[in-house]
Amino acid sequence: MSAQPINRHSLAISNRQARRLWLAAHDLAAPPTGPADLPGLIRRLGFLQIDTVRNIVRAHDHILWSRLQRYREGMVWGLLRHRHLFEHFTHDASLIPMDVYPMWQRQFDRLGQRAANAAWYRSGLTQEDIRAIRDRIKTEGPLSTHAFESRPRTAEMWARPPHKKALEQMWYAGELATSHRENFVKYYDLGENVFPTRQANGASMREQADFLCDGAIDRLWIASAGEVRRFWDAVTPGEVANWAGRRHLVPARIEGADGRWHACLAVPDIESRLANITAGSTRLRIINPFDPAIRDRRRLQRLFGFEYRNEMFVPPAERRWGYYVYPLLEGARFVGRIELKAVRREGLMRVAGFWPEPGVRWNAARLDRLYAELRRFARLGGLALDPISLEAAVEGRLQAVSP
Repeated sequence: MSAQPINRHSLAISNRQARRLWLAAHDLAAPPTGPADLPGLIRRLGFLQIDTVRNIVRAHDHILWSRLQRYREGMVWGLLRHRHLFEHFTHDASLIPMDVYPMWQRQFDRLGQRAANAAWYRSGLTQEDIRAIRDRIKTEGPLSTHAFESRPRTAEMWARPPHKKALEQMWYAGELATSHRENFVKYYDLGENVFPTRQANGASMREQADFLCDGAIDRLWIASAGEVRRFWDAVTPGEVANWAGRRHLVPARIEGADGRWHACLAVPDIESRLANITAGSTRLRIINPFDPAIRDRRRLQRLFGFEYRNEMFVPPAERRWGYYVYPLLEGARFVGRIELKAVRREGLMRVAGFWPEPGVRWNAARLDRLYAELRRFARLGGLALDPISLEAAVEGRLQAVSP
């Protein structure tokens, strides 16, 4: 997990143990049939990345359902409306537990300043125009971008209207906040109407950084300094190094899937967690490409020996697999990947492609687990599994690769 020299006196964690630790830390070790504690689940994950694309379901709904089978599409937005969560930017747009808010001031300051200074974000509006936008929200209540009118100043594909840039600049700085979303459309309100009245409770920048680093390692269990920094993407390498020097972390080394060892940091009670990990569920799960357990592709390959890339933005002719391809996790290993498409006018979920991992034997029991999960996932999206496409893609591929 790091290029640092290995300390031979550090705690050695085998690859098998590391996989189990990692999945347990991400709530993927136990069956997804526990009590419906949605706020608790998001607190354990730290935050929830949200995404506009609705393939079968949107990424955030899929991530939650993978861990909580009672979850249904859109349930998470009630937590935003009732202020259990707030929306802001980690490595991407995310829903964050509200108890993190007092220590998030540094991120408002950092991203707000970056947006204000970036040429790409300069709105072209005067301060008077921006005040007018803010005053409208103050008077009328939460508004979406559709309530305003202004045209992009250039014809570039990604050019945004000036009013949208102004709204985003104020949103990054915390002057505006997401009140709620309707059909995934963001509604902006004044930050003071959404966020708690308390600020950072006088916390210094170092205290805020320490809080975020503590939160990162507590959710990752085992991580390099770089992985701690990238968890929230809200602290600097220097702040992580300073934090690590003042915490009683356990130096450890983790065995990769290729047998190589990598230095990392571990939570103080890592040995207790190692003693209590179990083999976990053997359930086969369809994992979303944006799932926090697999977000770091290099770590995914290093720890599980599973190569994956998201090819949604890759030209079709250059794709190795497909547009929206889901890794398949069974127990503590990835056994393949599958491409799924929703044909909503027919109410069907079609299997567009299937790729078994080399060396994985797809016997009848494993296929049954895949089919059961596909049917459950289709129901989540209000669809039925298309058996013809399933047979053509899955069984056809297995026959093609069989000796």
